Amino acid sequence: MVGSGFLLAFAYACGSIPTGVWLSRMRGVDPRDIGSGNIGATNVTRAAGLTIGLLTLGGDMLKGLIPVLVASHAGHREPFLALAGLTAFTGHLFPFVLRFRGGKGVATALGVLAGLAPRAMIIVLPVFLLIVALSRYVSVASLATAALTPPLLFALGYGWATVAASLTMSVLMTLRHRDNIRRLRFGTEARIGRPRSSPFDPDRA
Repeated sequence: MVGSGFLLAFAYACGSIPTGVWLSRMRGVDPRDIGSGNIGATNVTRAAGLTIGLLTLGGDMLKGLIPVLVASHAGHREPFLALAGLTAFTGHLFPFVLRFRGGKGVATALGVLAGLAPRAMIIVLPVFLLIVALSRYVSVASLATAALTPPLLFALGYGWATVAASLTMSVLMTLRHRDNIRRLRFGTEARIGRPRSSPFDPDRA
């Protein structure tokens, strides 16, 4: 069995890969200097276009999924798989390559859940997409699914470690969205397909 310490270091390293920043540089831009300053798929799309945004979404999901799959293949059980996924998620939020200033973790959390709780993803992902389609706010969909996922995992009978990892990720994602919550309250949050009310917003979480 591959050592636990090595796998956790691998998980953090995977999570720390700044997918959106590296891909955006192919277009000569840095998402940290545009829009919200966030390195996730939504702001990367704003900064570098839809193709780069979608590639960022897929890459950030893989950052969460791959460590869970590797740990599972190495023979580890659910508690360690949940820890590996949570470590990858933490790497995305606090990447050493960006001086520990990372993203909000939505796509990476979805990747972690795809590895830990694939049955739940069959429900969570369509709900996320439906809320985006109805509200045109990615932040609203992110916050809603973050709140929904832990009780859903509990209801579906997943183990305590998976539920605890999901709850931890949900709390951290909600904290990371505090500026979005503020903008939603004041009606200044950008909808999909509409520009922000100002060229730059200091939300860099």
